[in-house]
Amino acid sequence: MNRVIPGLVLAVCWLLLLLKGTAILFALVLIPVLAVGAFEYGKMALSGESLLQPLILSFLSLLPLFSLFFVPQLGIGGGLCLAFLLLAFWTLAGYREGFDSYGFFSRASLGLLYVGFLGAHLLLLRNLPDGNVWLLVLGGITAGSDSGAYYCGRAFGRHKLSPLISPKKTIEGAVGGLVVGMGVAALLAQFLFDTVSWSFLLPVAVLLGIVGICGDLTESVIKRATGTKDSGTLLAGHGGILDRADSILFAAPILYYLLLVLGGV
Repeated sequence: MNRVIPGLVLAVCWLLLLLKGTAILFALVLIPVLAVGAFEYGKMALSGESLLQPLILSFLSLLPLFSLFFVPQLGIGGGLCLAFLLLAFWTLAGYREGFDSYGFFSRASLGLLYVGFLGAHLLLLRNLPDGNVWLLVLGGITAGSDSGAYYCGRAFGRHKLSPLISPKKTIEGAVGGLVVGMGVAALLAQFLFDTVSWSFLLPVAVLLGIVGICGDLTESVIKRATGTKDSGTLLAGHGGILDRADSILFAAPILYYLLLVLGGV
């Protein structure tokens, strides 16, 4: 129940936000979500016990989103460029003997890309025509894939997917997750879109499921390297923000660019 109840609450909030909320409300909700996610990453990846480093990284990671929201002609690229330059100045200002400045700069730069840049694509996706619906489909794919992989892995898992990174994940679970994610995507599209191009939706659902698995494993690499079990405790039985958003952070940019290039349903 520690996982089920918080999961249901998150699902209902996500549904209401996308079906009833405006794009501006979505952006306002996204700001603290990305800020907390960047803070969690900073606590895991940056050295020292001070909260100042994660807090500064959290602010810098919001600059791509702020740029998109307040200066849309610059887009997320302008905000990322500014954040990277400020991070470089911060690193140079704190350069001292015995401190791994290069390691700090590298890990913090990854945080900017991982949380700030990838996360800002959620707002880009929301601003597309039917963007709220596509975000619901994306959420369904990632949640369905995650749940399907968990239960199929427990029931049928025999072959390890990536034993050195995440020993509990299996190939059977991953396949089951992809099938469930594709089924959830088809069900949501049938109800939410007037017409559905199955030749577009189903391959995209599989692709996003695979990308989501990569996102999940990437966070596992970070946690393993930093000796962290969960990115945080904010979501009770679900861990932290990054523990829930690792798949969607990777999948959202892929869906956004596919819709730009190939169109939707």
